[in-house]
Amino acid sequence: MTQAALTQALAKAKDTREVVIDSGALHQTDAVLERCFGDQAVGLVADANTYAAAGEALAQHLEAAGRRVVVMHVFPGTPRLHPDIEHVDRLVQTLGSSDGVPLAIGSGVINDLTKLAAHRLDRPYAVVGTAASMDGYTAYASAITHNGVKKVDPCPAPRALIADLDVIAAAPPGMSAAGYGDLLGKYTALSDWRIAHALGIESIEPISWGLMEQGLGPWTGNPEGVRAGEPAALRDLVEGLVIAGLAMQISSSTRAASGSEHLFSHLWEMQGLTHGGESVPHGIQVGIGTLASSSLLHWLIRRGLDDLPLDPQAWPTPSQLEAEIRRSDLGPAQADHAVRESLAKHLSQQQLMDRRQGAKRAWPELSQSLSGWCPAPEVLRGKLAAAGCPTTPAQIGLSSLRLRDSYALARHVRSRYTVLDLAVETGLLEPALGSLFSGQGFWGGGSAA
Repeated sequence: MTQAALTQALAKAKDTREVVIDSGALHQTDAVLERCFGDQAVGLVADANTYAAAGEALAQHLEAAGRRVVVMHVFPGTPRLHPDIEHVDRLVQTLGSSDGVPLAIGSGVINDLTKLAAHRLDRPYAVVGTAASMDGYTAYASAITHNGVKKVDPCPAPRALIADLDVIAAAPPGMSAAGYGDLLGKYTALSDWRIAHALGIESIEPISWGLMEQGLGPWTGNPEGVRAGEPAALRDLVEGLVIAGLAMQISSSTRAASGSEHLFSHLWEMQGLTHGGESVPHGIQVGIGTLASSSLLHWLIRRGLDDLPLDPQAWPTPSQLEAEIRRSDLGPAQADHAVRESLAKHLSQQQLMDRRQGAKRAWPELSQSLSGWCPAPEVLRGKLAAAGCPTTPAQIGLSSLRLRDSYALARHVRSRYTVLDLAVETGLLEPALGSLFSGQGFWGGGSAA
């Protein structure tokens, strides 16, 4: 990809004015702040790890440039920081003690916490990225945990992003792999959007769609280079993650970057998934979720939507659906959230019959388009492996049974329509899972057939 795509995305973005992706970009920070904020003082937010990676050098750079640092909030480096609303409340108090521009130094969690805190203070903010680990830098919302439930809190994206490729290359092993997993998941996210569009549920926004469709192949085309930390591969990865965030700004929706693969991740986060005593990075979860979604999608493509097995008369009532969710292992607050999200998209029997007829009519052309767009799960698995990402549920602490159960439960996490809903509404989820988890199925160690 070239600078042209980034320039196009910035021209249409609602909040972000400037993005710098370059080696040594850290030393351009004051100049970027001058263009975006004038001579305003700043308040730095980091954790001990990101402060060591970039914060100390950044503070020295700003001091040498004559820019005042009026507040500095550094979270502990261990245990791993989580995006809890309590941390946002703390930042609002700290940053609110001055009129400094919030300047986040970090990646996913630090950026999300600072973003929402800045919004609550009604201030624009900037971020210095320290890892290519996720696409949230330039997203218009923050993913924050409230009482054990991961929610998307709408708030403005940063006015400026500085991504120093030297800092990003020195990030801990696995962070670029997580970013690659998050970016590769756009194949299934865009597939879900295409399904929702074809069924008249949620229309495609052409600019954000075009940016992602054009760039995704090149951005994810060198997984081996990502694993090796090659500068060109890291630049492509960062650009793809940044433009994914800008696409969300353009469409005022996360559709361009988040679909069924993210629902798996959100579910596992709500369930407190850990592996080896540590929480599993978001992008790594998304990578496994991408395999789960793509394997289901390609099974539906091969099977077709003729002769659907589900009798519409057996479709659950809202009360039956709620009871099903509350029988799951979700906690009370999480189950309340899942019930609200599920009922928002639950169909009556008549609506179900209409939906099924519409899906049957659209499927021949739609399935052909999806087959050409979304790579087969075996191909995606190979890309993830080459980038150093886990490719089996056991590698992230999931049993095969828990993964299978996740297919049914993940759709309840958001009201967003995805391939998971299509499979349930057509009565094909259970037949698909029987095939995918069989000895010869994708998750059974054989092919995806």
